[in-house]
Amino acid sequence: MEYTRTCAELSKDTKMVKEMKFYDLLGVKPNCTSDELKKAYRKLALKYHPDKNPNEGEKFKVISQAYEVLSTPEKRKIYDEGGEQALKEGSSGGPGGFSSPMDIFDMFFGGGGGGRGRRERKGKDVVHQMGVTLEELYNGSVRKLALQKNVICDGCEGLGGKKGAVERCPNCRGSGVQVRIQQIGPGMVQQIQSVCVECQGQGERINAKDRCKVCLGKKVVRERKVLEVHVDKGMVDGQKITFNGEGDQEPGLQAGDIIIVLDEKEHLVFKRSGDNLVMRMELSLVEALCGFQKSIHTLDDRDLVISSLPGQVFKQGDLKCILNEGMPHYRNPFEKGRLIIQFSVEFPRQLPAEVIPKLESLLPPKPEVIISDQAEEAVLMDFNPEVEARRQRDQREAYYEDDENPQGPRGVQCASQ
Repeated sequence: MEYTRTCAELSKDTKMVKEMKFYDLLGVKPNCTSDELKKAYRKLALKYHPDKNPNEGEKFKVISQAYEVLSTPEKRKIYDEGGEQALKEGSSGGPGGFSSPMDIFDMFFGGGGGGRGRRERKGKDVVHQMGVTLEELYNGSVRKLALQKNVICDGCEGLGGKKGAVERCPNCRGSGVQVRIQQIGPGMVQQIQSVCVECQGQGERINAKDRCKVCLGKKVVRERKVLEVHVDKGMVDGQKITFNGEGDQEPGLQAGDIIIVLDEKEHLVFKRSGDNLVMRMELSLVEALCGFQKSIHTLDDRDLVISSLPGQVFKQGDLKCILNEGMPHYRNPFEKGRLIIQFSVEFPRQLPAEVIPKLESLLPPKPEVIISDQAEEAVLMDFNPEVEARRQRDQREAYYEDDENPQGPRGVQCASQ
């Protein structure tokens, strides 16, 4: 179908336009209203949608592009006055760029028709992991992160070259891929797809003489960026800090985000449990029985002194806590959790014989135990769980080997003298 009409053919219309291609694709007149345009697009989009007509993808694409242009007042004015060529010349950075056909379809049937409320396509987010100490999470800190990212070239404003120099790649017809048919046998062929060597998968190309001297036609340049990362008090391991729009820039796309993920480093003394801090404290036997006084160095460089009450006995595994000495609450740093202390009592490996009577006189008496005459005396041995597990594993393996060898294990052989 020939879409370009002469002025004589347009004399019957009330509005004069340069070309009729987009109007004819949608089956509307140049003076159509917004409601007529929506109605025409709705009918054609449902008819040629790839889910309904997989073979009509190109038709769906041009219909969507036509609607995008005619539903946007700025683009429609450019098209009416200069035709499709005027849109192409102003496509980069101007109002002539085309959105994805599926984005237009989703926007239209999602209630954002008429070109209003269109969601701008966004580039990929960049994720960085940053190690932080428990002190930084407790006190807060500011870290500087240097990185390299792509930014739109100022020399060509993201065009890649002179205005109007960008053209669709004739080698791949704008698809960015080459399709090659290779015969692998009689009556058998193989289709091979590869990135187009002419445009490097971009679907468009720029003549070498017209390329930007700054970005060499790449449309973007590398730039060093230093970000200040504010680690607030009470933040947690795995928490994300987002810098909106600081990701790589690309023509026609909204810049993605840079996302910093906090990675808490292990601390030698404290372990975090929610808003609480947990630590272990070693006590000697005399401290556990007779009392103690100890110092704790906090994450904000203070010293806390703790002591036991007279007559208080501490057992292995006892738990105590100090209020308001845990981690600060995120966004409410004046509120803090608890510092939980788990006590571990260290017993002596043995006692001198002459000390035992003195110790017995100070401690509560032993309970009397009645032992029958038939009782047998047994010997206590040291027990190592790891050694015992290894012994049982070896025993099971030997048992399975016996099952696989019905003749039984070979007997012990004596070496000849």
